[in-house]
Amino acid sequence: MGFTQRRPSPPLDCLIETIWDWDMPAAAHHFERVLPQPGAQLIINLCEDETRVYTDEPQRQCLRSSGSVLGGPRLTSQIIDTAEQVRVMGAVFRPGGAHALTAEDQQTLLARDINLEDLFGGAARQLRQRRLETTTPTARLQILEQWLRVQQRGPAIDPAVALVANALDQAPQWARIAGVVAQTGLSDDSLRARFHRQIGMGPKRYARLQRFRAVLTQVHRAGSVDWCQVAADGGLTDQAHLVREFRAFAGLTPSTFMAQRGPHINHLVIG
Repeated sequence: MGFTQRRPSPPLDCLIETIWDWDMPAAAHHFERVLPQPGAQLIINLCEDETRVYTDEPQRQCLRSSGSVLGGPRLTSQIIDTAEQVRVMGAVFRPGGAHALTAEDQQTLLARDINLEDLFGGAARQLRQRRLETTTPTARLQILEQWLRVQQRGPAIDPAVALVANALDQAPQWARIAGVVAQTGLSDDSLRARFHRQIGMGPKRYARLQRFRAVLTQVHRAGSVDWCQVAADGGLTDQAHLVREFRAFAGLTPSTFMAQRGPHINHLVIG
């Protein structure tokens, strides 16, 4: 039992940041808040053939889907059920990576969980079955990586999209989108259309999300935080601006994030 992750070997590493295997006892808490990421997520549940997420409201309406899903890019947090997150595997795609694998328009997948069989048919069903029959995490990860190599059907990530995304990844708090777009030789509209199709959102929203995630990285392990300084370091106008970004992307305040944070930056314990 444990948590195993690694980066796939080239050229798959250009599309996928990490593949992982989680085999752990059930958590003491029922719900976790998962913070948004710009890349899609492939999730395969080896314990239950179901994925359960909940709406972010007091009633917490349960939304059910298949146990094998491709979760599209997200701009808001979601709440998951830890009871079905006991034996799970998956892959974290780089922005644009899921488009290169599936050829699907990522804007249509934004904030949605798509049944993997709807995308890959029987090959997805066979993948889950093979993994159920495999006893070690190393072997399960190898099966997943081989499957991903075989299934790639989309074009490579557009060089112009990759150039802009990389610039925004490196300095989301300071990068000027107009200047970066000018380097591609494309018009704003053309670049925006390609960005939406391959990444699922426009460059401005992408920059905002990456700026928010840079703030998370800065404060996740901190003992105490000067939020005014964090806002300034993050390229935000003031602390009130920072609070608005936390509410927009995470559905909570910075102080609540600090109270609920745990060992994994993207997962918050909410009971």
